[in-house]
Amino acid sequence: MRVFIVGTGNMAGGIATRALAGGHTVRLVGTDPAKAATLADALGKRMPGADVAPAVPDAVGAADVVVLAVPFDAAKQVVVEYGDHLVGKTVVDISNPVDFATFDTLTVPADSSGAEQIAEAAVPGTRVVKAFNTTFAGSLVAGEVGGLPLDVFIAGDDPAARDQVAELASSGGLNPVVVGGLRHARELEGIQLLHMALQTRPEGHGWMSAIKIVTP
Repeated sequence: MRVFIVGTGNMAGGIATRALAGGHTVRLVGTDPAKAATLADALGKRMPGADVAPAVPDAVGAADVVVLAVPFDAAKQVVVEYGDHLVGKTVVDISNPVDFATFDTLTVPADSSGAEQIAEAAVPGTRVVKAFNTTFAGSLVAGEVGGLPLDVFIAGDDPAARDQVAELASSGGLNPVVVGGLRHARELEGIQLLHMALQTRPEGHGWMSAIKIVTP
């Protein structure tokens, strides 16, 4: 797949690492083109032979999957700015609308979610999927925690779009877990709020823990 990642931070790097490990093409775009170029160069050195490069926003037209690796408010702005260019595309929201000053509440109403609000802001026909919001950047680079592959929880209303994201995850060595429609993004964002809050405690896990479903 041709994966277009909006963002140049740690999460962009982690998701790009998994996408490249799965043999996909990655293009990076950010508000600072120099940062996109720097990240692309670092990923190329980490994974020799990988097809990764910086891009411009207009390149989104060639993408199969668009990953919004930016904070919640920025993600809403991106879908508005890209508008019709995202229609028919799988758009992955990884954000968590968390009050980062306290880590004790979400910033969206209880009957909504960041992903649902992003979908409402997008042009109809944009296939928004929630995924990767429960994974931390460092563990994404490693691909595992404690010797176990990361679970990637996936919520979306379009089955084909969910399948695309599941393939992106599994091809990169991760374990996709489809939880249902986009309304379940509310639960995914809520559980990650608790997961993030645990990292801020003295006995925290250094942002390297993972949420995983373990079966007998």
